[in-house]
Amino acid sequence: MGAAGSKLEKALGDQFPEGERYFGLENFGNTCYCNSVLQALYFCVPFREQLLDYYGNNKCTVDAEENLLTCLADLFSQITSQKKKTGVIAPKRFVQRLKKQNELFRSYMHQDAHEFLNFLLNQLVDILEKEAQAEKTEQVTSPPSEKAENGSKNGLANGVHKEPLVTWVHKNFQGILTNETRCLRCETVTARDETFLDLSLDIEQNSSITSCLKNFSSTEMLNAEDKFFCDKCCSLQEAQKRMKIKKPPHILVIHLKRFKYMEQLGRNKKLFYRVVFPLELKLSDTVEDADVEYSLFAVVVHVGSGPNHGHYVSLVKSHNHWLFFDDENVEMMDESAVQTFFGSAQEYSNNTDDGYILFYESLDLGNRN
Repeated sequence: MGAAGSKLEKALGDQFPEGERYFGLENFGNTCYCNSVLQALYFCVPFREQLLDYYGNNKCTVDAEENLLTCLADLFSQITSQKKKTGVIAPKRFVQRLKKQNELFRSYMHQDAHEFLNFLLNQLVDILEKEAQAEKTEQVTSPPSEKAENGSKNGLANGVHKEPLVTWVHKNFQGILTNETRCLRCETVTARDETFLDLSLDIEQNSSITSCLKNFSSTEMLNAEDKFFCDKCCSLQEAQKRMKIKKPPHILVIHLKRFKYMEQLGRNKKLFYRVVFPLELKLSDTVEDADVEYSLFAVVVHVGSGPNHGHYVSLVKSHNHWLFFDDENVEMMDESAVQTFFGSAQEYSNNTDDGYILFYESLDLGNRN
């Protein structure tokens, strides 16, 4: 990073807390999809803090097996413990583990950043759930005196009762959607809840995140061949269906569907559509009985003209300042420059730097648990 690093350190000056670090990540051959997402997650402060707490509590375990969670925790710990404020770190151990874990990421081909984020978060959840389950099993099979002492703490009645496990990954990223279907004959509403760690939104030209969310929650008619089987009517009926956010997450991750399969082309095509994503986002129409406000803190940007090649960079907000991360390179940027990543109002454009994954943090931090 050399001169660029010292230039950044000078730019950081006294505007940033002493303990904050801004490190580029080395690229191991088309691993920009990984680096860009890791930077967004690193600057997701509650996630970072809980990951480092986990690392501090578990790194002394002698027989601990290496997995994606321990590799990610080790990488974040390396960054936070650096003496300098800026520099470059090689996430070699993490990338090696990722490739070992999933053959999709083993080649040097261009990979999808959203697929990687999805895989990573689900892997972290799986690991934490298995660890918690192993801990419960250990407590259940412990001596009677210990079992009596631990049972009440864990809600275990004779080792049978199981509470749904909510990990700290869930607490940050998980929201709940409600799929409502109203029978137009008897007016009965059937609701089905489902959890999500990110929202994938269809996009349109010259639109905004707000309008994309409204479309996501818009009412859809079920008729003709798509009629709904109503349990109360015991028959197929016309119905109205809509999706609402029942419980918004603390960290709202929005994935813009910029890659669409075009039948006439026989392949995926990138949509350069201009989609405005505000720095402050209010959820109202899409959320049940609530106005929730969010603040944008990271954007993963896809650079390039197609889905099978290109590059990923990330924009990150830290202590009210925006920074640009491009693998090993880190630079300060003006807040006004964020809008240059909205996309293009023209179908074909020389500017192919388009916002792809957006990270918003809830401003209602008082409810964080």
